[in-house]
Amino acid sequence: MLFVLTVLFTVALVAPLLFRKVGRSAFYVLAAFPAAAFIWLVATFPRYTGADQTLASGAPNAPPSVTIPWIPDLRVELAFRMDTLSAVLSILILGVGALVLFYCARYFRPNDPKMGSFGAQLLAFAATMFGLVTADDLILLFIFWELTTILSYLLIGYAAHRLSARRAALQALIVTTFGGLTMLVGMIMLGSAAQTYRISEILAQAPELVSQGTLVNVAIALMLVGAVSKSALVPFHFWLPAAMAAPTPVSAYLHAAAMVKAGIYLIARLAPGFSETLLWHPIVLILGLLTMLLGGWRALRQFDIKLILAYGTVSQLGFLTLVVGLGNREAAVAGMGLLLAHGFFKATLFLVVGIIDHQAGTRDIRKLSGIFRAAPKLAVVAVIGAASMAGIPPFLGFVAKESVYETYVHYGEEQGTFAGWILLAGVVIGSVLTFAYSARFIWGAFATKGGCAPTPFKAVSWSFLAAPAILAAATVVFGLWPGPLDTAIASYADLFPADGPPTHLALWHGLTPALGLTGLTIAAGVALFLLRRNVESFQRDIAFPLDAERSYRGTIGVLDDVAVWVTGRTQRGSLSFYLFVILSMAIVTPLSALLVRAAPMPQDFRLYDNPLQAVIGAAVILGAVAAARASKRFLAVLMVSVSGYGIALIFALQGAPDLALTQMLVETIVLVAFVLALRSLPARLWKREPKRHRLLRAVLGIAFGASMVIFAMTAMASRVATPISLDFPKLAYEIGGGNNIVNVTLVDIRAWDTFGEISVLAIAATGLASLIFVRGRGDKRRRAEGVASGSVDRGREHFASTGRRQATLALARKFSNVGREAWLVAGRTLAPERRSIIFEVITRLLFHSVIIFSVYLLIAGHNAPGGGFAGGLMAGLALTIRYLAGGRFELAEASPVSAGTLLGGGLGLAALSAAAPLFFGGQVLQSAIIKFTWPIFGEVKFVTSTIFDIGVYLIVVGLVLDVLRSLGSEIDERSEGDRDDEDTIVEEPQIISADENAGDTTGTRAGEEEVAR
Repeated sequence: MLFVLTVLFTVALVAPLLFRKVGRSAFYVLAAFPAAAFIWLVATFPRYTGADQTLASGAPNAPPSVTIPWIPDLRVELAFRMDTLSAVLSILILGVGALVLFYCARYFRPNDPKMGSFGAQLLAFAATMFGLVTADDLILLFIFWELTTILSYLLIGYAAHRLSARRAALQALIVTTFGGLTMLVGMIMLGSAAQTYRISEILAQAPELVSQGTLVNVAIALMLVGAVSKSALVPFHFWLPAAMAAPTPVSAYLHAAAMVKAGIYLIARLAPGFSETLLWHPIVLILGLLTMLLGGWRALRQFDIKLILAYGTVSQLGFLTLVVGLGNREAAVAGMGLLLAHGFFKATLFLVVGIIDHQAGTRDIRKLSGIFRAAPKLAVVAVIGAASMAGIPPFLGFVAKESVYETYVHYGEEQGTFAGWILLAGVVIGSVLTFAYSARFIWGAFATKGGCAPTPFKAVSWSFLAAPAILAAATVVFGLWPGPLDTAIASYADLFPADGPPTHLALWHGLTPALGLTGLTIAAGVALFLLRRNVESFQRDIAFPLDAERSYRGTIGVLDDVAVWVTGRTQRGSLSFYLFVILSMAIVTPLSALLVRAAPMPQDFRLYDNPLQAVIGAAVILGAVAAARASKRFLAVLMVSVSGYGIALIFALQGAPDLALTQMLVETIVLVAFVLALRSLPARLWKREPKRHRLLRAVLGIAFGASMVIFAMTAMASRVATPISLDFPKLAYEIGGGNNIVNVTLVDIRAWDTFGEISVLAIAATGLASLIFVRGRGDKRRRAEGVASGSVDRGREHFASTGRRQATLALARKFSNVGREAWLVAGRTLAPERRSIIFEVITRLLFHSVIIFSVYLLIAGHNAPGGGFAGGLMAGLALTIRYLAGGRFELAEASPVSAGTLLGGGLGLAALSAAAPLFFGGQVLQSAIIKFTWPIFGEVKFVTSTIFDIGVYLIVVGLVLDVLRSLGSEIDERSEGDRDDEDTIVEEPQIISADENAGDTTGTRAGEEEVAR
């Protein structure tokens, strides 16, 4: 079972590649996999029919076949089971799915560019439905439920260039997602009441749960909302006809055999245990009857044969709900028979519609004429499907409908109430409508109509007709021989109490009231069809005051208007307003909770442990105040850094060297990033001094800081359990294999948090680069080799042309013109006024040492202060120093590896180190301690979490490099381009004489020629 699910998803994943190789014939390959699973399921079916146990025994009705722990603390498991109900639905899903995929090989054009994605999505949908009906966990069922919603959205919106397809896909997505989320609330309520999310265990506890009353009643009602929306019952029925904008194979599969059956499946799954809850019958029976009548009535006025079937599907789904949800053994047998019959005949008819549309180019019954003569074999297949839908013997549809009539006749007799007979009358009237629209479909699609020329129709190949023909044959075979189906569904029916003699699916039950109702249905259906023009006129003349689709569009319109109104008053483009709202809520919400709960406060207060802490604290406060009062951006950034460095010193004095080191490095990198960014911003913070609300801002800032202090003190005073941090030293050394508690916590004890954080870092770096660069992320920068040794760049020529002394220029050339290739290329890439000889010398002295120290921090961080994060920041500082000394060309020389490669490689290495333990029987992110002896180094203890830390190191270096290239190199290049444009417009560059360049006959002359040009 799990193997089948895995294979289907895997094949769906590689399907687009298959289509590139073999074209549309790849549909045959895809069809082979659900076909093989179908054969396996049929061959092993007997083992599922004997596995069920009745609820009366107190045991689960279907123990799961496969259980994999997932979230034990929440009692959520990857639990799958295959009982009778799951097997019956799986046969429909896999069998019809294989035939539809086979059919697609002739439905699509050979050169259709979207076949690959369509085939992958359709097969993935089959896998998802298979997972849905075999899931034995409510949360797992919900996941598959929502996957069907997403995949149906993609499949309905296949023709994305058409507005109708996009609108229909979005409408189906919104409606079914609303129902799914409502259902999730009910699932959580039911799982909490049962103390388990295992469906089989919940059904076993059903009698006790039902006795709990309101909670379970509401939970079941909420779950039924999900079923009603998925199966397109009133008032959610309107999304299904609109979804006919999808390709016909989608309609044949999703809206006849698979997706819409999900709601029916959920009702059938819950019915054995919860059909006696308070709201069950009002929801299931009333909505089912209304949907059956409304869908059948609407089908009689459609002129598109696909829409006739669409509204017919809505009607049949209401019919199925009426039967499956009744909640007794007789209804269970009839409901399962009708479920299978509907899947066979409705998929047959939709595939026939696809052939007609494909071969004739139209689906309008006012234009179709003479198709029976042009395609008699297709007509025979369609007549079989329509006759089964109409309930004409000897087809499976008649067998199932006969059982339904028997069920409701007995139900009316048992209830002895007006409501029971009303339901029976409603079922008969709905069946009359079904016969009438079935006849309308056959007449509209195949009949020869007077005054209408015969429709040109291409010949239909057997490969195209095979899928609907097989389904039609199944309808005939199981109509004449329903015994196998009756045996297959008997064990599901046994889950219900036996109120009377056992019932069976049979072609002949004798002269019964049900047979009389069938005759009445056929006679009334023929009359209604013959009066079709009068019915059409009557429907045109009568407009119902309530229309579900119009109500939906009105609701969406109101939501749009409200969203625009709210957005206009909250998203005002004012950063100060956003901060005011955020900080206000961050104060008011927790503070209200503290006041309501009367949280305790510490009894003893200590202002500081060391007088130096008080001095540093005062400096931090002064820095914050100065930053708030600063009128220029650069001064504000410096004052913020004063506060940051002060906090780092407090960490150090408090005995946290690791935090102090990290804070110091982060503060330095942030300071550099701010300074680089400030070059593109005005010097002053404000165009005019903000005088309004200054007092309010000051009060809010002080209140926020004070609130954070109060929350921290309250949290410390409220502790009643022993802090888990007291065990961290032991855990770090014995399990993590290191003495540095902070680093071991980051890469071992709480490595999942760290993995999430480094993922955010990679995303943030990519976002930063995307804001600055138009294409790429600046990896392909101009390297220093492109600047000839000793050449004079345009910046230097501009410096010479301003009238400054030539001696300065000669001095600059003296420094830049060296006989060998310089390690620091600033001399030939920076204008003299931008160079700092002292800084260049310091960079030459420190760069390699800082890089080596960063590697030391990385390796030693498991037992001493450091780690991947601190080491990466240190390496980033080395790159920052080199950029500041030599500019963008020097940065390109210092970092031949792109930032994207570092980020991706680091994240990939961290992920690989996280998953590697699984191959050795361990858990994700589990560390191993390896001890060995090297001849020189002696005994070495290597912890595999160091590999994870190396990934962190690479990501941090990549982040810093992205910042330098985005806020540094890119802005440098743009500013140089702007300056060149100004030079060209304002003044003519001076050409330096040959005498002044006597010592340079290569690069300088090249520079002169470039300037002259």
